[in-house]
Amino acid sequence: MAKRRLTDQQKRRIAHIQQTRQDKMAKRADHALQNAQDIEKKGLVITRHGQNVLIEDSQGDIHLCLFRQNIGDITCGDQVIWQPTNEENKGVVVGRIERKNALYRTNFSGEGKPLAANISQMVIISAPEPEPSEYLLDQYLIAAENLDIKALILMNKADLIKTNEQKNYFKYYQDIGYQRLFVSALDPDSLTTFRQQLKNECSIFVGQSGVGKSSLINALLPDLSIQVGRLSHVSKLGRHTTSSTTLYHLPESGELIDSAGVRSFRLGKIKPYQLEKGFRELSQYFGQCKFNNCQHESEPHCALSAAIAAGKINPQRLAHFKRFLSELT
Repeated sequence: MAKRRLTDQQKRRIAHIQQTRQDKMAKRADHALQNAQDIEKKGLVITRHGQNVLIEDSQGDIHLCLFRQNIGDITCGDQVIWQPTNEENKGVVVGRIERKNALYRTNFSGEGKPLAANISQMVIISAPEPEPSEYLLDQYLIAAENLDIKALILMNKADLIKTNEQKNYFKYYQDIGYQRLFVSALDPDSLTTFRQQLKNECSIFVGQSGVGKSSLINALLPDLSIQVGRLSHVSKLGRHTTSSTTLYHLPESGELIDSAGVRSFRLGKIKPYQLEKGFRELSQYFGQCKFNNCQHESEPHCALSAAIAAGKINPQRLAHFKRFLSELT
C-alpha cells in the first residue's frame, strides 16, 4: 500500500493540535507541581497513558503521576525522580534517570517514540499460525543487536506443529547463536526452560498479532488479574491501562514488559553500520569485498557472494540484508 502523504495545510493543522495539547499538559503538570511536597523519590514507570504515568515506589506502592514536558519522553521501564502531591497516591515526575537503552516504535511518518526502556532481553514470539515471517524477525534482531541485549526466539503454539518444515522454523538462527525455544501456553511443562530464561531479566515480549502473546502472559503470571486490578484502581483508567506497554513483575524474579497494542514493527532510520551490526554472522565479511562501495549483487570479488557460493551464510538472510541496505540508500 502506498504511503499517504500529508499536505502542508494538514501538517500545520496537526502541529497546531499537538502544540495545543502540549501546552495544556504543561499547565496541568505545573499546577500539580505547585501542590507537590518538597520531597524527591525514585520510582519505576509501570505504564503510560497520555500524560499520565503509573509509578511504582521502593515499597511497591503505585502512584498516578503527571510529568513535565521539559524532561523529555517518559516510557515504560524508565527510572524517574518524582514528588508526591497532597492528593493520595498522586505526584509529579520531575526528572528521568539516564537510560541504559530504549526500544523505539516508528510510525508511518518515520517519527520514533520510545516503547520501553532499560530492557535486557527481547523475546520474539512466533507461532505456526499466522505464518512466521523471517523478515520481521530480522527487524527485531537488528533492534536487539543495536541495543546490546539478548534475543530469544520463542515458537509458541508448539502443539500445532505437525510437519518437519514447521519443526525447522528459524533453525538457521539457532545455528548462528540465537536461542530458539518451542513452547505452548496450554502445556505448563513446556514453559519450564522459558521461565528460567526470564529470571533476573527485564524482558520485552514482541511479535505479530495472533501468536498467542496474551495466553503466554496469563500462563506466566498467575496473579495477572491482581496486578492489573492494582494499576486500574490507582489510575481509574480501567481497561485502557493495559492497552499501553505495561511492566509486570514475574513471580520467580525479573520483569516482563508486554508491548500491548503494537501490531507492527518498523526499524525507522538507522545507519549502515547499525544494519551491519544486526547481522552477526555477516560481520566477518564486511570490508572484505574488492570494492568499498560494493552492493553485494554482481560485483566481482564480493566477499558475501563468495560466502553464499560456499554455503557459509543463509541466502535468505543476505537477501534481507540487501533489502534493508537498498532502503537505506
